[in-house]
Amino acid sequence: MNYPKISIVTPNFNGEAFLEKTIESVLSQNYPNLEYIIIDGGSTDNSVAIIKKYASQLAYWISEPDKGLYDAVQKGFEKSTGEIMAWINSDDLYHPKALFAVAEIFGKYNEVNWLQGIPSIFDEMGRTVVVSEIKKWSKLDYYLGNFKWIQQESVFWRRSLWIKAGSHINIEMKYAGDLELWLRFFRHEKLYVTSALLGGFRQRSEKQLSLDFLDLYLEEANFKINEEVKCNISQEERNLIKQIKKHSILMQKIDLPLIRRIINKLFYSKLIKKKNVFYNYPSEIYFDRIKQEFKI
Repeated sequence: MNYPKISIVTPNFNGEAFLEKTIESVLSQNYPNLEYIIIDGGSTDNSVAIIKKYASQLAYWISEPDKGLYDAVQKGFEKSTGEIMAWINSDDLYHPKALFAVAEIFGKYNEVNWLQGIPSIFDEMGRTVVVSEIKKWSKLDYYLGNFKWIQQESVFWRRSLWIKAGSHINIEMKYAGDLELWLRFFRHEKLYVTSALLGGFRQRSEKQLSLDFLDLYLEEANFKINEEVKCNISQEERNLIKQIKKHSILMQKIDLPLIRRIINKLFYSKLIKKKNVFYNYPSEIYFDRIKQEFKI
């Protein structure tokens, strides 16, 4: 099996409660070509001592003040050299052998440049408490505002895509920097999904940025989506999105199933044909239990 170098970045600030388990979830993968980078924002708790404990197994680490989460992620990626890239926050976890699954999929399928595992959630003890249904994604979902959620913890991509998208994460974003990056990725590549468990989000009872400031995340997200539709897609695509939205509103107003079917047959079928020119869903990557390998 080919083992491409995988670069993982962990940003951290005063995350001593869960940081060590995150580090262990990365290092215990025992992946033979791992580049693991930790960027600490000048923590005042026990974080630095925890990082030093694993320093010999890290490609790079630093502890210094930064401008927040996405600034730390950017610093880490600037130090990275791997063919495959991802970041995992200092309270989240990778599932066992996730990096081997990632390496196999990217190694077998050149068309896969961006990948998400099936979304999952851990509790504070590190137990897997939720595994969601797998969902395919198209950039049209985002343009229509249906962006909940591409799970950042289980997303991996090729460096070539990172370069195409500008080699940066927007450090001016406070909450929805991941979504803004996905929008730029969608300009170039489709997002493939797999039923494999790769990474998961740890849901905590105490203060947690992504949950406590969800309204602000949504505000930033919707602003960036509207900006993307306005500035970075063709007029033909914008017109198509308007037509799809109008059709959706019309269907919500009609209660009679027969009338709905007639309208769909007369008008929506034409929209579907247009939609498929610009937007489609790539095939799901599944695991063949007989051959013990991933397939598209």
